Amino acid sequence: MIWFGIVISGILNFFLKFLPLSFFDVSKINPKIKQLLTFVPSAVFPAIIFPGIFLDNDGNFDLENNPRILSSIIALIVAILSKNILSTIFAGLAVYWLIIFV
Repeated sequence: MIWFGIVISGILNFFLKFLPLSFFDVSKINPKIKQLLTFVPSAVFPAIIFPGIFLDNDGNFDLENNPRILSSIIALIVAILSKNILSTIFAGLAVYWLIIFV
């Protein structure tokens, strides 16, 4: 019964988001609005990532002895130098695991 509810809510959620966008004509959007919409992922990404780095399980700032901060700095450096998402992820995870387990 729970799986049925999950599947039905997933289907409803998909159609509620997909149907309005499927009838939307992108060619009629003002070019300035299109340019403005290109900044949305850059604005949303830090809002998703930063709480995972700076907040602990209780929702408090954890700036002292936080291995996630150092590993994210290393991942940022690797991202700037390599411009490769997989190397960035692997570098950040490797540094994080090294700090935790060593």
